[in-house]
Amino acid sequence: MTLRKSCPIFIIGALSFLSLATSLVATDRPERPNILFIFADDWGWGDLSCHGHPYIQTPNIDRLAREGTDFHRFTVASGVCSPSRTAVMTGHFPARYNIDGHFAWVPSNAKRNMPDWLNPKTTLLPRLLQQAGYATGHFGKWHLSNNMIPDSPLPSEYGFDVYGAFNCAGEQMPVHEDAHHAISFIKQCQQARKPFFINLWIHEPHTPFHTVPKYEWRFRDLERPDQIYASVLSHADDRIGQVLQALDDLKIADNTLVIFSSDNGPARAASPTELDLQYDTATGAGWGIGAAKGLTGGRKGYKSALFEGGIGVPFIARWPGKIASATIDRTSLISAVDLLPTFCELAGADLPDDYLPDGVSQVQAILGKATTLHEVMREKPLFWKMQSRWPIREKQPYHWVSYAVVQDQWKLLTNGDGSYVELYNMADDPMEVDDLKKRHAKTVQQLQKELKDWQQTLPDHPTGNIFSAERDGPSSQ
Repeated sequence: MTLRKSCPIFIIGALSFLSLATSLVATDRPERPNILFIFADDWGWGDLSCHGHPYIQTPNIDRLAREGTDFHRFTVASGVCSPSRTAVMTGHFPARYNIDGHFAWVPSNAKRNMPDWLNPKTTLLPRLLQQAGYATGHFGKWHLSNNMIPDSPLPSEYGFDVYGAFNCAGEQMPVHEDAHHAISFIKQCQQARKPFFINLWIHEPHTPFHTVPKYEWRFRDLERPDQIYASVLSHADDRIGQVLQALDDLKIADNTLVIFSSDNGPARAASPTELDLQYDTATGAGWGIGAAKGLTGGRKGYKSALFEGGIGVPFIARWPGKIASATIDRTSLISAVDLLPTFCELAGADLPDDYLPDGVSQVQAILGKATTLHEVMREKPLFWKMQSRWPIREKQPYHWVSYAVVQDQWKLLTNGDGSYVELYNMADDPMEVDDLKKRHAKTVQQLQKELKDWQQTLPDHPTGNIFSAERDGPSSQ
């Protein structure tokens, strides 16, 4: 079998998937869509040619926008990787798990009052879909633990039938093999007549930048840092195109929901940085932060910020015949915590009785059926928590926010102790230009209370079987 030969970490998942395939073909549920969730890493809102980038070419993602709807008010649940991905998997704000930063090696996690991995026993999106009869696959970055923590759970323990990943324990899948394995999995599912859910969590454009001569040549007239950055995005776009072509060839594109998004905004060096090579233990050698040229489309801040440059990312959804084509939605406020309830509703997957998501189903918004102001506005506020420095630093003026809350059209940002806040009307001012805190003091007070009430629901420390044996002292509380 091709998967077993090319990537041994697939073996357990592939065997269990194949053994169940026949028994799960029959179902009394109506036809449900396949779901392909493409999650890029540090891909800025402005890093698409359909969003006006001056030289980056992304024809395949542009195709999704042309054949689907481009949602301009989507936000992720953090300005960095691991907490952002936690929100997708759980439908919860990552602060509920003390996951406020990226998973690193054990001493760093302990110092930051973090667990060493996301608890695989919590309610998880892939497991819910698996229980509803979906074949589940994960291909690409993981980072719900870290490859430097060898005793962390494998993706198969989170509800995936088949996986190939990096930034996890075990063998690291080469970063450019994601589309190849996703296509193989899609073909297996089609042969077994099973609906599928796929996480295609691509590496680009995270550092190190792993360039390929073919793609460097496409941008040979650019300065070297821009050439590197454009080439890795072009390579990623081509791999996405390969997966889209596979859906076309198998004649299942019309029954497949495809979403393209990013885990946070683009990484940028705080000051001019020399271009040099760096080595990552999960992905290998490549170019460093000196080649990071990501754009936010005019939004404030970059990766690690809770301004829109850090959390406002692309979100393009295509489902032919169901989602409007060539459409831009500038009003629907959708969050990453909404994906679990949304996907579960589309898949006919039941949520556990004791599970209380922070997100809400956005099926009506994605299908373009949310037309009234009441339907467009969220019924639940959104909250963010990050580990940020205060006072404001000159070289990183937008990376001071430790907490944020969005309710209706209002967004409040605050430092760690609440001594400084900013307030923006996101409906009128999505670029966060006009700080309205002095003109709307009552709104500030109301949002501060919402934030304080939410903070009181958060745990002081992570608990459960979520600590590596490498920790000093007891592994759990």
